[in-house]
Amino acid sequence: MIRYSITLFSFFFVLITKCQTVDSVSLNEVQVNSYFSARPVLRLPTSVAVIDTGSLKKQPGISLVPVMNTVPGVRMEERSPGSYRLSIRGSLLRSPFGIRNIKIYMDGFPLTDAGGNTYLNLIDINAISSIEVLKGPDGSLFGPNSGGVVRLNTIPSDTSSKLKAGISSGSFGLLNEYISLQQTIKNNTLQLVESWQRSDGYRENSRFDRKYIQLSDQFRYHKNAQLTLLLFYSNLKYDTPGGLTLSEWNNSPGNARPPTAFTPGAIQQHAGISNATLYGGLANQIKLTSRWSHHISILGSSTDFKNPFITNYEFRQENTIGGRTWFEGSNHEEGNILMKFHLGAEVLQTHSDIKNYNNTFGNPSDPLKFDKINVLQSVFFSHLVIDFKNKWLLEGGISLNLYGYSFNSSFPIITSTQHRSFQPQWMPKLAVSYQLAAFIAWRASVSKGYSPPTLAEIRSSTNEINTNLQPENGWNYETGIRLHSKNNFIWWDASVFYYQLQEAIVRRIDLGGLEYFVNAGGTQQVGVESQLTLQLIAKREVQFIRGLEFSNSVTYSDFQFLNYSNNTTSYSGNRVTGVPSTILVSGLMTHFPFHSYLYLQHYYSSSIFLNDANTVSAAAYSLFIIKAGSTLIQHKRFSLDLSAGLDNLLNEKYSLGNDLNAMGGRYYNAAMPRNFFCKLEISL
Repeated sequence: MIRYSITLFSFFFVLITKCQTVDSVSLNEVQVNSYFSARPVLRLPTSVAVIDTGSLKKQPGISLVPVMNTVPGVRMEERSPGSYRLSIRGSLLRSPFGIRNIKIYMDGFPLTDAGGNTYLNLIDINAISSIEVLKGPDGSLFGPNSGGVVRLNTIPSDTSSKLKAGISSGSFGLLNEYISLQQTIKNNTLQLVESWQRSDGYRENSRFDRKYIQLSDQFRYHKNAQLTLLLFYSNLKYDTPGGLTLSEWNNSPGNARPPTAFTPGAIQQHAGISNATLYGGLANQIKLTSRWSHHISILGSSTDFKNPFITNYEFRQENTIGGRTWFEGSNHEEGNILMKFHLGAEVLQTHSDIKNYNNTFGNPSDPLKFDKINVLQSVFFSHLVIDFKNKWLLEGGISLNLYGYSFNSSFPIITSTQHRSFQPQWMPKLAVSYQLAAFIAWRASVSKGYSPPTLAEIRSSTNEINTNLQPENGWNYETGIRLHSKNNFIWWDASVFYYQLQEAIVRRIDLGGLEYFVNAGGTQQVGVESQLTLQLIAKREVQFIRGLEFSNSVTYSDFQFLNYSNNTTSYSGNRVTGVPSTILVSGLMTHFPFHSYLYLQHYYSSSIFLNDANTVSAAAYSLFIIKAGSTLIQHKRFSLDLSAGLDNLLNEKYSLGNDLNAMGGRYYNAAMPRNFFCKLEISL
């Protein structure tokens, strides 16, 4: 790794020397919208990655997993179709399923509820135009998180009227259809997306079915004011095959978890998830004066959730309401020193009505436990940005975070309402960037991470309310450099960080196979990240090769346990479970005549420890994706595009979504072998 880094940095030294002959130019810079308004990435003092429409198009277009995993520092897993897990600069010890430690927004509306849970698998990839990933804790603006923030954008930068329809097919019964209508009339841009996706899955009991419809609208009702509407309904059902032992994985990786002498299997229990969610948000943005503006948004969601599991059958009815608002003040933009100040708040409340029954071959039977839990999360933030003559940029922010929950039980006994409130937490952040030249900028930041226990950890599968869990917290220090040359020949973003986490929340399994969570100590995380894009041949209208682009991302993670133990056993100094030390992703996009292209991607992950003792590990693996596409018909506003490809080209056997510290050694969830996909798309 050291030799690789020396070679890489030597290569970039040559490129930087070459670029020093470039005069001050206006670069075609990538923009980020997460920080209140569109800002160029080059000068941002924090680590940010942008997945644009072009990056989304390169991938198979069925799941978010391949495209998210191109971002250094990000690891997304899918134990079976629809069963997402997402990690930014950290382990998945807290996340046996679902997404925790990360705050996710959709068009600026919080998709993460007050209890810290995000149903990202509800969203269809065809409804997303771009994704912004803010790496490292960013609680000074977005509230509790110890990993980072993700923003999903639905309406693309190109707001022209268009109609698209596509149908995809592939191995293991894959079928996806979608229709997207975007209509712009004067000052209003409306987008309607409908999609349906289903598959049988590679393993037994891994069927997937999702019906999705989304309405997005941006209405500029005044030259200084705009309304934004987001509304979607998703009906998701997928089966969960369960983890396998090493012997089962080696011999029959496509099987579901089999029954034992003590517990039935996944097929017998009809293990799976059913989630029907309605989500809506409305936002208003208005420029009050030349120096002041105001933004306010409200949101609400309702979720009907069912989960027949191996050991029980759970029903959850969840309702979330909330809002986010801020004022922005700025001085005159023509000055030498530009300043912007933000003051605002975000409040979310989630009510969960949870009922657990015995699971008798996929049917709820005897009642076990009924609880009602209310979670309230409040964030009050302030933020200041000072820009000195387009060279130095200073950014400071701080938020006050309030978090608490109340609960009562109506079965097997009726209890009075009990409350628990955590100590208010300040989450500061200080960041700076300096533009060394028109094409290169240095940055550094320090920020505090804070993440209270989520609702799924407070009430885990033991069905008991755990009032002993404490929030995890820590400080993140990082520095980095970005380089963006003239004519987009090179884009390079590299960073190094140090993050020390305390009171780490981790999963434990009891003798009955039920999970619960404890504070087990801390972690010490040192990481290096690099993301590179090279335009080897700029797009042109002549010759056989019409364009050639190379991309590469590197993630190196030296994550170790610190003062970390399980009962009387100390694991301090061991590598953090579930985190590969090295991830390399490379891609090559070649453009040909007649709007044809060929894309090849290689993903390498080093071995992964599967238990805290570091005695069991999953082997390193390499994945190849190849995709080719062409425009069959191009006539004025009508086009017909065809693409096809192979995923896991070399038929690698691997587990994507290991069950960490699993009871009975059931660590493995076999991923798909070699599989094909194809897509036909019409644009009007």
